[in-house]
Amino acid sequence: MWAGILLALVGLTLGVIIGLNVPMVLPQVYAQYLGLGVLAALDSVFGGIRAALENHYDNRIFVTGFFSNILLAAGLAYIGTKLGVPLSTAAVVAFGVRLFQNLAIIRRHLLKK
Repeated sequence: MWAGILLALVGLTLGVIIGLNVPMVLPQVYAQYLGLGVLAALDSVFGGIRAALENHYDNRIFVTGFFSNILLAAGLAYIGTKLGVPLSTAAVVAFGVRLFQNLAIIRRHLLKK
């Protein structure tokens, strides 16, 4: 279990380092979608770490949750853009709250050991 968590953290760190050093220009139009996608992905990753620590991890649930969270966030942002209503704010709040809740549970779990 710890090897999987360590591997996930190493992969996340390498991904961030590579992503910050690759010169890529993203059009401003897609910035909102990318930000929500990253937030949704982080929510799924922290949820997966929490599930692994609680011995409830299932790879199919993680993968389907990962992609459905990203698609839901992008869909809310797209519909909100078309309607002229900031629906992406709802996704930011929902994913942000879940992200901090999962982080708090992970922290408590690690401190108890």
